[in-house]
Amino acid sequence: MADNISMAVLAGGKATRLYPKTLTIPKSMIEVAGKPFIGHQLELLYKKGIHDIVLCLGNLYKEIVDYVGNGSDFGLNVKYSFDGDKLAGTGGAIINALDLLSDPFMIIYGDSFLNIDFIDIIEYFQKMNFSGLMTVLKNEDKWDKSNVDFRDGKIVTYDKNSQEKLLFIDYGVSMLRKRALEPYINSGVFDLTEVFRNLIKKNDLAGFEVKQRFYEIGSFSGIEETGNYILSLNKN
Repeated sequence: MADNISMAVLAGGKATRLYPKTLTIPKSMIEVAGKPFIGHQLELLYKKGIHDIVLCLGNLYKEIVDYVGNGSDFGLNVKYSFDGDKLAGTGGAIINALDLLSDPFMIIYGDSFLNIDFIDIIEYFQKMNFSGLMTVLKNEDKWDKSNVDFRDGKIVTYDKNSQEKLLFIDYGVSMLRKRALEPYINSGVFDLTEVFRNLIKKNDLAGFEVKQRFYEIGSFSGIEETGNYILSLNKN
């Protein structure tokens, strides 16, 4: 059931938290555990059974394209979608890529290393009629501020500034059916958060709890931690 599902990888941002390093190279090309991070990410997706990738790129995209090519070196089929002269936001980047994506499709971020079973998520989502799915981790403010209320298989709240005591955090993997994007086709620059919140209002956003913590390279400490984790996997 998962063979025809494509993965959108959002890797177009400017990564200002990593300046000056990312003034000249895109975040995905930062060296982690001996090679560009995107190499580790694509190898992991291949191992997990995700083989059709759409890279959504913007800032300093050429270096990524030169390194990844058509994806054959990673055993993948890689296509590209570009923001153009102006960054489109996470939502706008998905709209730009929509014609290249399956229905439904998965989304991850280009700075995340998520060692989980993606196929389980796909199969779970395909058994239901929700327009979207968000993966969550029971976090209790441990790794970052919790921002999700997850109950009875559905996402009830998605708000980092919520005054409630929230237990879960958005894990960074989501699935959408294309119908969820229909209201945004001509929206220009916008964030995927808008899509998720709209689906919550309609009682149309499923949740899937994962148990494995996330790793990311969005900060200098995250780069070091993720590198150490990847090296530990390679030793096993």
